[in-house]
Amino acid sequence: MAGEEETTTAATIATTPTWAVSTVVFLLILVSIFIEHLLHLLAKYFNKKRRKSLIQALDKIKSELMLLGFISLLLTVSEKSIANICIPKNVGETFLPCTDPSNDGEEEAKCQEQGKVSLLSRQGVGELQYLIFVLAFFHSLSCVLTFSLGMAKMRRWKSWEAETRTLEYQFSNDPRRFQLLHQTSFARRHLRFWSQHRFLRWPACFLRQFYASVSKVDYFTLRHGFITAHFSEGSNFDFQKYIKRALEKDFGVVVAISLWIWIFSMLFIFFNAHAFYNYLWLPFIPLLMLLVVGTQLQGIITRMCLDSQHRGRVVRGAFLVRPSDGFFWFGWPELLLHIMHFILFQNSFQLAFFTWTWYEFGFRSCFHRRTDDIVIRVVMGVLVQILCGYVTLPLYALVTQMGTSMKKTVFPEAVVEGLNRWRTNARRNVELKNNYMAAGPSLETSPSIGTSSPSFSLHPSYSVSTFDQAPEPEYVAVDMMESEERENRTNRESEIELQTRGSFEGFDLRNVSSVHRH
Repeated sequence: MAGEEETTTAATIATTPTWAVSTVVFLLILVSIFIEHLLHLLAKYFNKKRRKSLIQALDKIKSELMLLGFISLLLTVSEKSIANICIPKNVGETFLPCTDPSNDGEEEAKCQEQGKVSLLSRQGVGELQYLIFVLAFFHSLSCVLTFSLGMAKMRRWKSWEAETRTLEYQFSNDPRRFQLLHQTSFARRHLRFWSQHRFLRWPACFLRQFYASVSKVDYFTLRHGFITAHFSEGSNFDFQKYIKRALEKDFGVVVAISLWIWIFSMLFIFFNAHAFYNYLWLPFIPLLMLLVVGTQLQGIITRMCLDSQHRGRVVRGAFLVRPSDGFFWFGWPELLLHIMHFILFQNSFQLAFFTWTWYEFGFRSCFHRRTDDIVIRVVMGVLVQILCGYVTLPLYALVTQMGTSMKKTVFPEAVVEGLNRWRTNARRNVELKNNYMAAGPSLETSPSIGTSSPSFSLHPSYSVSTFDQAPEPEYVAVDMMESEERENRTNRESEIELQTRGSFEGFDLRNVSSVHRH
């Protein structure tokens, strides 16, 4: 018996060869350095391509990985303290994920002496650490796959954008041409018998997202409405590149994990108890929400068409839609992005939870004893991933641009950097001019030559550096009798003009100061 006990006792660091410990640590360090080097190369590639939004998204992914690693470290450090928290047995047997659980883990001696059980055993803490690592992997993989599928779907939009510069497109959308509204392709697609009735419109929009969710005529019409609302008519603005930059910016929001996302994740773990029969409804929540978002996006396009119909029956040139936040829920276009953020994270969390239970407890564990449970979870996870990336995300990227305000990504990265440099230089110049104007009176009261000499003042058009660089004269000769009256009159007129206008060479300093403070 003593021999059997010795063979089953786990070896500690004190009884493990040092070469074995150093080898394992060295391999872990190599893997960590390799992953860090890959992320560094990816950031370098994005920086070379001037994809600043993707660099920010990559930084957020690193932050989330660091956060999950810190959570795992806290679990390791507090493993014994958590296991020493004792609760009554009747409380510990509530909301179990399995109907007939087997307690194979060793309870703490402290809880056994009290006739209680641990809040979370040491084995449970170790299994929870595996869940954290699997979640980090699936969340990163899900975001990358979704973004890649969306970009692949929007690749054809590049040819559509190039078509807008052809003579055929310009001739068919000539502003001098007039046609009836129902003769346009956009109206024939969206103005049907079901468009006027809400209870018929929503089922039609629900089905439309599965077939040609974004057609060429939809792209051309929304592009024309966006450019007409924010630019001059006939502008050669590249709408496809703008959508691509905006989607990269939104991708940085999707990869982040906020507090409310963590709260819903904890609710997901809680509802995995067997008493809730979660496999019958929990995997369907991301899919249902995704279909609702897709239906809403299709409904926005139809409502914009109806809004244009009410404003006139004759179309001049191309069909014109009016961008407005009123078409979106609560007048908040960004709400759809937060909903998609929730959908993607919950779907990746469910796939991570399924993979974790498979790895820890086996394919036919108490978590997945029914075949239909396994099929539902796998099919729903894959379906939501493909539908969100290839259908809903491109539709969102197009429709969300039809809000009242355009996004900051309307300017390329090079233009944004140039504008930022110009703003910094302008603020610095204004501050220098303000400091100079504040020092003006001291210059006017400088010592004068004799008793009747006029006071000298610097004209605003001159700079301080000019006087600093000028050589100091040995003497100054001033014709007092000829210029005294003219100089005094000129100085008085300049002071009155500056006081009444409150400006500096036509530049309103008070407005600039207020803008600078804001």
